[in-house]
Amino acid sequence: MNAVLFAVSVVSLVIWVVLLFARGGFWRTRPPAFLPAGQLEALTEWPAVVAIVPARNEADVIGQAIGTLLVQEYAGDFHVIVVDDHSTDGTADAARAAALALGRPERLTVIEAAALPAGWSGKVWAQSQGIAAVKSLGLAAQYLLLTDADIGHPPDAVAQLVARATAEGRDLVSLMVRLRCDSFWEKALIPAFVFFFAKLYPFAWVNDPRNKTAAAAGGCMLVRRDALEEAGGIESIRAELIDDCSLAARIKHRGGGRHPIRLDVAARSVSLRPYDSPREIWNMIARTAFTQLRYSPWLLAGTLVGMALIYLAPPVIALVRGAPGWPAWLAWAAMCCAYAPMLRYYGRSPYWAPALPLVALFYVGATLASAVRYWRGKGGQWKARVQAPVQDR
Repeated sequence: MNAVLFAVSVVSLVIWVVLLFARGGFWRTRPPAFLPAGQLEALTEWPAVVAIVPARNEADVIGQAIGTLLVQEYAGDFHVIVVDDHSTDGTADAARAAALALGRPERLTVIEAAALPAGWSGKVWAQSQGIAAVKSLGLAAQYLLLTDADIGHPPDAVAQLVARATAEGRDLVSLMVRLRCDSFWEKALIPAFVFFFAKLYPFAWVNDPRNKTAAAAGGCMLVRRDALEEAGGIESIRAELIDDCSLAARIKHRGGGRHPIRLDVAARSVSLRPYDSPREIWNMIARTAFTQLRYSPWLLAGTLVGMALIYLAPPVIALVRGAPGWPAWLAWAAMCCAYAPMLRYYGRSPYWAPALPLVALFYVGATLASAVRYWRGKGGQWKARVQAPVQDR
């Protein structure tokens, strides 16, 4: 038995060495450098941008989110379209009220989404309605800012995104906004959400046109309009629940080539949505975790085994075996070192790092729950909609 535990701990250690040194430096967490005001002012041409904001029952946060868009300090044409996706809580009125309070009603258009057609996810359908409105309203738009109704942007957000896209020739520039991390459960569980995402999609690989890895964060995506059209338009991802990464893949790989996109963690763009209870975070994960695994029970089994080997085995073996379990101790230490930069990004103490195995156990449970929901016909549930495809029987 001791030999088996030792072998498992060695395998875990080897995996962590590979993750640290051969996984695109996913654990490095650095927001992009700000472009200085002087450099922004030196740009002579600012392309027109239209922000598309799908919103479904977001009355509690949309006023604040839209307010940050309406006061953008952008030298080019900029307009905001909110697509009210059959809200029942006064979302549209809250958006209009925010525009009136700021004296910027001319910068905002609110439209109502048509009935959701079969084969479309709710958010992507709402985005398609907003993109169609750009044309029907006669708005100039070389870029589209696809953002959510619960995201707060700094005043120079659009300028920074456009300047980076044009300076680097990127077809898509996306920011993983800083999720709220105020309550106990947010402090305990939220940093790991971004950590696991970055491990799955190392940002350095995403940003390298030579690498096939593609990903984006749906809360903030600036996309060149003609690149989106070349990729088949938003309708090309009509059924996708993980719409952001699907769109990034379409943009990066369109025409069989490799086109430049960029994904970073945000320095100042933030999510306004609170996650004050573990259930809320559980549901956030369970909504799409099994979708990420392509609804495959085999990938689910492999994920569960992999998570146990990578995150759970090191602390268990280390505590059971003591000094003879030194590979497990080293694996646990490597895990803590990898997690520390993400904790620092979220303003958390590195002393939280040894608890990552418990956090991973929570995520494993939510992933399993995601599969169970799918098998029960309730996959992809969000805002009272079940959006995952019906499983074959």
